[in-house]
Amino acid sequence: MALVKKLSARLQNHPKRVVYPDGLDPRVIQAARQFATRKLGVPILIGEKSEIEKKAKDLDVRLDGIKIIDPVTADDSVPLMRLLHGLPKFKGFDLQEINAIAMQPIYFATLMLATGRADAMVAGATVATSSVLRPVLQIIPLQKGFGTASSLMIVSTDNPEIGINGDLFLADCGVIPEPTEQQLCDIAVTTAVLVNHLTLETPRVAMLSHSSKSPSSTLHSVLRIKSATSLAHEKAKSCDIEIDIDGELQVDAALRREVAKMKGITSSVAGRANVLIFPDLDSGNIASKMLQVISTVNCYGQILTGLVKPVAEISRGSSVNEIFGTSVIVGAQAVDRRFLTTESL
Repeated sequence: MALVKKLSARLQNHPKRVVYPDGLDPRVIQAARQFATRKLGVPILIGEKSEIEKKAKDLDVRLDGIKIIDPVTADDSVPLMRLLHGLPKFKGFDLQEINAIAMQPIYFATLMLATGRADAMVAGATVATSSVLRPVLQIIPLQKGFGTASSLMIVSTDNPEIGINGDLFLADCGVIPEPTEQQLCDIAVTTAVLVNHLTLETPRVAMLSHSSKSPSSTLHSVLRIKSATSLAHEKAKSCDIEIDIDGELQVDAALRREVAKMKGITSSVAGRANVLIFPDLDSGNIASKMLQVISTVNCYGQILTGLVKPVAEISRGSSVNEIFGTSVIVGAQAVDRRFLTTESL
């Protein structure tokens, strides 16, 4: 929760507009109320106004400071439809099909984000992951120099010895099933860049494996992590990005100094990692879900990385607190880095 509190202060200085395509969901309405009440910016709920107002009344939630947009009656619907029709992936659709697509809350919200009508988006409270990723990847461009979009789960603990003041950053936990070496490289670097933007601290990235610095392993899975680590070093250097990267490391060697020392691993990352890059989606998703189920830590995300706009794809099982915290994170992500040079976190 420490990170969310600090980023809330950032947003109070630089408030942002966060759009929610799941505007009818009670948890989203309650999270939006918190966002508006704390003066972090303007939450934008997508959906039929009368239905959202009724739902809010049933929840005893005020809607002042919250914007409601119904795609069907919105003033911006026509220009957004034209924009969608002009995108390469939609040029084969006729106007009726384009209209039907653009009126879907997730597409409408994504188009708002793409055109600067919103600064960040939080989606997924009522739909499957694929229903969020599809429009986002169709409409929102990748960051220049990168060919991969992935996701970040932020785990906020009460242990200041872990990560950055108790906050640990996990990737990729939601997008790429079996990343290649180059994709792992992109995941590591784009995740680290975002972590630095959020915390203003140096990311210490551990490329995880089932082994730690094995000199003789010929297993493809280990060699893939070694290669990805080398590529990430080169990518960060070529992009002039200051991050520390090490691999392959087991998770205990990445997080516990005594274990790293016992295994003879000395680096700026071993035992001090704050960013964990998983070898595949299975391991990342299982680890993040298990943390949510069996521990008392707060988990926020998934935050999509590698895109030019801030987007979060949340779980359908997310709590109000998790939706609010995730909203704060993507809102803070939208704050221009030029305003953060003197920020003290």
